[in-house]
Amino acid sequence: MTTLAAATLTVAQPAAAEPESLTVDFGTTTGAFRGGATGTLYGFGDVGVPTTALVNGAHVTNSSQRAPYGTQHPSGDALRVEDGFFAKHGEELAIYIQDYYPDWSYNGGKRPGDTRTYDQATGTYTEQPNGVWDYLEIVEFVTEAVATQSDHPEKYLFIPFNEPDGGNWYPDWANQREQFLGDWSAVHAKIQEVWQAHGLGHARIGGPGDTRWQPERSADFLTYTRDQDNLPDVFIWHELGIDNLATYRSHFADYRALEQRLGIAPIHVNITEYGMLRDMGVPGQLVQWLSMFEDTKVDAQTAYWNYAGNLSDNTARPNGANAGWWMFKWYGDLAGSQTVRVTPPQPDTVDTLQGIGAVDADDRRATVLYGGTDSDVRLDLRGLDRAVFGSSVDVEVREVTVTGAEGLAGTPRVVHAVDGARVAGGRLDLTLPTYDRYAAYQVVITPAQDRTVTVDPVWTTSVEAEDTALTAAQTYFQDPRAGGGWKFLASGSHDVGSFNRPGSRADWTVTVPRTGTYRFQVIGATPGAPGRHALFVDDAHRTTVQYTADLALTGTSRWQYRGSAEVAVELTAGTHVLSLRASEDGTTVLPGSDITLDKFVLTDVTDGEPTAYPASTLRYYGGAGLGWQTGTRGFGHVAGQAQRADAYVNAMETGYYDLAVEYHTAGPSDLRLDLGGRTLPRVQVPNGGHRRTTVRVHLTEGINELELRSTRGVRVQSVTVTRAADGDAAASTFEAEDLTLRGDAAVRSVDPASGSNASGGKYVGSVGQGSGNHVAIPRGAGFDSPGDYDLVVHYANAELAGKHDYNPQVVDRQAVVTEGTREAPAGSAFFRYTYAWDSYWERTVPITLTTGDGEIRIGNPSAWAPDIDKVTVAPLVVGAPATTRIR
Repeated sequence: MTTLAAATLTVAQPAAAEPESLTVDFGTTTGAFRGGATGTLYGFGDVGVPTTALVNGAHVTNSSQRAPYGTQHPSGDALRVEDGFFAKHGEELAIYIQDYYPDWSYNGGKRPGDTRTYDQATGTYTEQPNGVWDYLEIVEFVTEAVATQSDHPEKYLFIPFNEPDGGNWYPDWANQREQFLGDWSAVHAKIQEVWQAHGLGHARIGGPGDTRWQPERSADFLTYTRDQDNLPDVFIWHELGIDNLATYRSHFADYRALEQRLGIAPIHVNITEYGMLRDMGVPGQLVQWLSMFEDTKVDAQTAYWNYAGNLSDNTARPNGANAGWWMFKWYGDLAGSQTVRVTPPQPDTVDTLQGIGAVDADDRRATVLYGGTDSDVRLDLRGLDRAVFGSSVDVEVREVTVTGAEGLAGTPRVVHAVDGARVAGGRLDLTLPTYDRYAAYQVVITPAQDRTVTVDPVWTTSVEAEDTALTAAQTYFQDPRAGGGWKFLASGSHDVGSFNRPGSRADWTVTVPRTGTYRFQVIGATPGAPGRHALFVDDAHRTTVQYTADLALTGTSRWQYRGSAEVAVELTAGTHVLSLRASEDGTTVLPGSDITLDKFVLTDVTDGEPTAYPASTLRYYGGAGLGWQTGTRGFGHVAGQAQRADAYVNAMETGYYDLAVEYHTAGPSDLRLDLGGRTLPRVQVPNGGHRRTTVRVHLTEGINELELRSTRGVRVQSVTVTRAADGDAAASTFEAEDLTLRGDAAVRSVDPASGSNASGGKYVGSVGQGSGNHVAIPRGAGFDSPGDYDLVVHYANAELAGKHDYNPQVVDRQAVVTEGTREAPAGSAFFRYTYAWDSYWERTVPITLTTGDGEIRIGNPSAWAPDIDKVTVAPLVVGAPATTRIR
């Protein structure tokens, strides 16, 4: 075997001396990849929250959401989010019918009686009995709403009871058993009655929905529903605690044994809530859950501990990926494959090395996902069929590390590569260094390709904040098992706090390879308000690090719900001391400087940080796939209207990028690229050969969805995205306070002591709540012609509605963009919660303009729009595609 290439990623902590072994037998399949373990409870907040790119990239197949008319939460209504959910990968949308009630526990925790009369047309009620069980009336109009208003009623699952054993109406099984079972029959019958009245056949219903695996209750429930002929279509319970990582498989085995004992054919299982705060956004934790659920071929949904609309803390900001999102994405990449037997060193053990293996024989691609240890890992790979993989293989290993719930995680880089490794007897051994049990790894194995497989050429390094030289600050151990998992984890299990004095500083001595521009990223937690630090280089003040607010719902989340801040800094080749300080002058602390520090990352962006997405990592549909013809081995073959390849490209900042596709054609052909559903200029290829086509496009911070097609056929080698900052001159940016304001829209100032990131200290509020209250942008050079544009809005939205025991009741505000006096929207988008009214994020609204002179108006005729700090208008594409022949 050839030697592993040295990684460009360096870390502060050495790996453990003795590696742990993970055995992956690609010759022993365990079934078709299910892909249902990245489901989510209230992961969707409103239309486009999360964005389409985030949802599709995460490959979410199932979710549970609020019922129509529901008042438990202000967002997450299933009917509002269904179109985006079902557009690509969504398969089943569940409804928690009891979420009609505004309180937790539902109806004060007591089973309702007959004290109300409901209006089936509106869902409203009067306080008087009518001889019908009140909840049955709720069930009826919720079911009726889905039956009559959904475009996809057949894809819904109704969940009548959520945690009935845990304080929701039926906790006392000895005395309430008969009541629950009778109520199940009544509700089941009502749902079927409504469904059949609309000619929809059989309605899918899930239950019982217990807080945990309940053997006695489950046995009674299955026996009764078997005898009454109203078995659930999906069997549901929750797996929430730390120890469930060790006990879930035994629970599942007990359930299947119970079915067999009762003579019941296997019912599909959905674990509709799993994991604790500590697991969300942490790939090394998530892979342990995913491996269990995929092994047992169930669906499962991450628990809803915070707020709707961010895939249960597995996205960052409005459109960004955190490390958890990349774990979701890697898992979704396995669609269409067969899973294989994986033997970890300690199965069914909490917080240990676990993994998933899969093989796609058609594409000749094998994958291993693993994490959960800070020891080196020896991968014992077996069963690599010579007929599929040949006698030598290429191996790429990508790493993703914790960035916090709101911290941006860039595209995981190749940290180890093997080009042409010899396979003997179907076996290959790899020993890979690991330094953080919260990180996760993707290993992609293919036959030898017609490209050289190497580590990522972009230089990057990182350090744990606790490993820097600290002054007037303290290191804290964040025990991953403390508080029963009710906490957010820190990289390396430590972070730095008490960073609140004029002398507080963290000094990082780092050596960079060349003179150029570097991105300095700080991962840390700002307690519910924006804040600032000063960055010194070699004891000279260089710039201000500006942080936005993070969640501060409780005393715990206040210091542990982490985000990230990024600044560019010029450095000369050699060794420097980067000093992050709470004070710029050494006397006065900066506003909001009391911030928890977790990790620092430094990346060379001098050349635009070119990021490659090789064909072996793309997703293929409609018969497209990897081809292995001589000269184009490992290229993605796409031909015809039905075939396409999808890439999810990341931008660490909004702006222009050169998007380059390298491909081969056998003769005259064409190349079509769709970015976020909008078609880029098509390319006609006059003859055969190997080419590179480059398009300068505007990308938004975070994940951007690219679809590639060709009517006549291309073989794609890679997609590469490179920042082209010089292209930003094509965009026009305006301070909101300098624009035309109409109606109630008004300029306001932020408190200078707030640490706000409002540009210029001013913003425009009272936008919307009537079409006359809007911000208007006059047309000018650069956007004075019809076409597709991005409208980037720097905004704040901290609106809440209602109260809940633990969920922030966030409201996603909408901005509607119109052109001139036209009423029809040129574009619109919902803007997610930013935690504080003086904390600003950016949201890109795709707009299509039809004139060259109609002003661009931002408002909302029916509700409040977000507060607006500044806006940028950017053409989607600059210039014409450039195609060069490589060979």
